[in-house]
Amino acid sequence: MSFSGPLRRSLLPRSYRSIAARYPCPKRRCLSSAVNAAAEVPREPEGTKEVPMTVGDGGAGTSRPVKQRAGSDRLVFPGAVNSKFTNRLHFRKSDPEKAIDTYRVMDTEGKIFDETHGLDFDSMKEQTLKMYSSMVTVSIMDQIMFDSQRQGRISFYIVNAGEEGIAVGSAAALGEQDVIYAQYREAGVLMYRGYGLDEFMNQCFANRKDHGKGRNMPIHYTSKRLNFHPISSTLATQLPHASGAGYALKLEGKEACAVTYFGEGAASEGDFHAALNIAATRGCPTLFICRNNGYAISTPTLDQYKGDGIASRGVGYGIDTIRVDGNDAWAVYKVTKEAREIAISQQKPVLIEAMSYRVSHHSTSDDSFAYRARVEVEDWKRRDNPITRLRKFMELRNWWDQDQDSQLRTQLRKDILKAFNAAEREKKPAISKLWEDIYDTPSKDQREQMADLKDVMHRYPDEYDVGMYEAGENGVVSRR
Repeated sequence: MSFSGPLRRSLLPRSYRSIAARYPCPKRRCLSSAVNAAAEVPREPEGTKEVPMTVGDGGAGTSRPVKQRAGSDRLVFPGAVNSKFTNRLHFRKSDPEKAIDTYRVMDTEGKIFDETHGLDFDSMKEQTLKMYSSMVTVSIMDQIMFDSQRQGRISFYIVNAGEEGIAVGSAAALGEQDVIYAQYREAGVLMYRGYGLDEFMNQCFANRKDHGKGRNMPIHYTSKRLNFHPISSTLATQLPHASGAGYALKLEGKEACAVTYFGEGAASEGDFHAALNIAATRGCPTLFICRNNGYAISTPTLDQYKGDGIASRGVGYGIDTIRVDGNDAWAVYKVTKEAREIAISQQKPVLIEAMSYRVSHHSTSDDSFAYRARVEVEDWKRRDNPITRLRKFMELRNWWDQDQDSQLRTQLRKDILKAFNAAEREKKPAISKLWEDIYDTPSKDQREQMADLKDVMHRYPDEYDVGMYEAGENGVVSRR
């Protein structure tokens, strides 16, 4: 039996045909019209049928047919919807003289560079002070935690030096309901959104108060309260997650977007391309914020890619894209604010490439002076620093002075050290946390493993110091 021909009335159940006849409907999509029209519509010759397709709306849902008309001067089909024919053989290539511009609001001295920014700075004094305080707090915390790792008090740390303006500037433009998928240099995002110093320290020491229950490396923060998903060491895995989260927000009709941060090195991963492609084709309200800091650990950008940075890739995927001066906190704020509005109102992704030199070593496991000159780093520290630039901006408006700065830094250092010492004294999570949260309750196999471990500890007590763990030996077996 073949169903390739037109729909026949006889193929519909008799009950359907009687209902359609009894309740006629003027609308074309009703069953009656479909039945009556089926036998009258001639089949189109093969190859002439119009192809329904969503054109240029990023999956927003407005479809119009794509059809190659006779005598057309351009190629029109789903793979190339508006490509003109030409008799000129020409290979497209990148032009370094026509690189994508870098948006800036203020210069290195804190003076406003762009008078069309549309920001009412006179009403933003409190916000400016909060941004500056967040950046300075992260900077001081970085120094203390880096030194503590060198002293063997924590196992690992990554500092944010030189990139505080990207994290804090973007965080200031986001909403509380926006969902964050960070990499590992976004402490400023958490700081601005209200993550406490005790929360930072508890995570780095992996103590019993750590939200992650001591299961992750230091600086792999998470906060359900702040819509900040757990940081993962695996490079770029957060990008497709953010695309999916953006799509979920779209389906739920929420006035919010997903935001993900990553370095230019992560843009070499396949997850980057998959994430941008699905976000573009499905119209996901997701902000992709790339920190292009010049190095992927020890690999400089010149060895990572040949094209015009990461921004050019966004254009290739049909995504609204902009490049911004990452050391200009106000430029980052303005760009993120506009990008968020586009993502939510137009239901589509936006790519932001923020340019900022990585002043620090990649991590405490890295010695960057093995692959770059110390004078290069010191030059960037002296010439352009996002914290210094924002401080000069405030000083030009008489909002800030040296005495206030010294007082702030002294108090912040005391507060950080107080949280540091308290977290260091806390016990580690109970050993049973190793098995919990895999299933709703520990399985039979897991309980046997707990019992086996407890038995080994009884037999070799000198080999296991369980005093540092909550509940000690009694915490080996889960009570759940």
